[in-house]
Amino acid sequence: MASGTTSQTAVTNRTSIQPWQAGVVGGLLGSIVFGALMMTMIPDLVLEVAIPNMYGIEATPANSAELAGWVIHLSHGAVIGVVFAGVVHRGPIATWTNSGVKTALIGLLYGVVVWAVLAVLVMPIWLEAVGFPGAPPLPNVNELSLVGHAVYGLVLGTVYALIQP
Repeated sequence: MASGTTSQTAVTNRTSIQPWQAGVVGGLLGSIVFGALMMTMIPDLVLEVAIPNMYGIEATPANSAELAGWVIHLSHGAVIGVVFAGVVHRGPIATWTNSGVKTALIGLLYGVVVWAVLAVLVMPIWLEAVGFPGAPPLPNVNELSLVGHAVYGLVLGTVYALIQP
């Protein structure tokens, strides 16, 4: 007498995205929106001059550093997005991100914190340290920069909530 055993294997076609990957995507999209706002709202050439100068890329009339500024800005946004993913996925506020609206609002708050630390404090110190003559004062409190960073965080949090399962 023969006996048979059947087993079932679940097959899925969905690829799971890791939290850090959602942070990269959200950070890049947030940086694109923020960069577009900077190009229209902040006339002092942050993307074209200040950001490239942080890395020793001097902008001149013959050498537009706009592409370098965008690449650096997007890179910063992706890295900051990964940190956001770590905070909301494993950090102390992970239990608060149980809805898309809460995650978006946490992203908005995160953008404000990023502004306070990086734009207000770190960027002016860094630009002064590399000898950039147009370094902003310390602290560099700029309301338009605050709006841009808040929008970055809102986009980051929204995108993260939408694509992170």
